[in-house]
Amino acid sequence: MPMFVLIVGGGRVGAYLATLLLNEGHRATVIEVRPEELPTLQRDLPGEAIRIGNGTEPDVLENAGIRQANVVAAVTGADETNLTIASLARFEFHAPRVIARVNNPRNAWMFTHEMGVDVALNQADLMARLILEEMSLGDMTTLLKLRRGQYALVEEKVHPNALAVGQAVRDLRLPTECVLAAIIRRGRLVLPRGQTVLEAGDEVLAIVHTAQAGQLVALLGATG
Repeated sequence: MPMFVLIVGGGRVGAYLATLLLNEGHRATVIEVRPEELPTLQRDLPGEAIRIGNGTEPDVLENAGIRQANVVAAVTGADETNLTIASLARFEFHAPRVIARVNNPRNAWMFTHEMGVDVALNQADLMARLILEEMSLGDMTTLLKLRRGQYALVEEKVHPNALAVGQAVRDLRLPTECVLAAIIRRGRLVLPRGQTVLEAGDEVLAIVHTAQAGQLVALLGATG
């Protein structure tokens, strides 16, 4: 179902976010206070998706359609501005979902539910988490995050000396919150059944709780 997302901040982040949403068939409106950003926005976005004004002013938010928005995203380059917008969106207009950009990681502690923020996008923190995740999970690839990041659809190739090689799916000691969704074997899709035996080189698609992804890696990855 198409969403309507109101984006406050028409810099590179806001413009790119709006472009992605529009390309996916959603509605998006960008509010930008700086007139000098207008030529860039007009180049990248349709005119009806652009509003010039101060997103910390309730009248500007109202005129941009905040009461109809499914999501409000405050992505300006100033943390105090993003917090003000988030608080207005949540407590003045009761927006269902509020996302705010954190520019300075030292300010991340302020971006809480009590301040009206559902999701705080801290770019430095996201990068650190991605690096740590890549280091801890080896060759496992995360294809999709589900349920607000609690679960993930992952892909992992079965290593030749993995514990899982030669074992039937029903005998695998899978993590408690893990389901094998598919196996790609020599370019062919195999739907895993209880009797399906894993082979070296199989590409396994699984849905797993992120806290248990390491257990899946230990089962399918190299041992020793």
